[in-house]
Amino acid sequence: MSELEKAMIAIIDAFHQYSGKEGDKHKLKKSELKELINNELPHFLGEIKDQETVDKVMEALDCDGDAECDFQEFVAFIAMVTAACHEFFEHE
Repeated sequence: MSELEKAMIAIIDAFHQYSGKEGDKHKLKKSELKELINNELPHFLGEIKDQETVDKVMEALDCDGDAECDFQEFVAFIAMVTAACHEFFEHE
């Protein structure tokens, strides 16, 4: 497999490692999203410690208003973080 294909599998695996711990296995609840961000993106986003930050992140991601983050919403989030990192590293 190519590096890009491996990266895509890693994104899918990361989502499913955290989704469904508390409910629907195809969606992330706030606590699952917080755990994923803190464990999988600590160098790019830092640690989320307060509930208000988690609420704001979920509100921004939750396009369909179900108070959970599905895979489509998660992929959009990963794309936004990746684009922001690209811009940051491009200017260094």
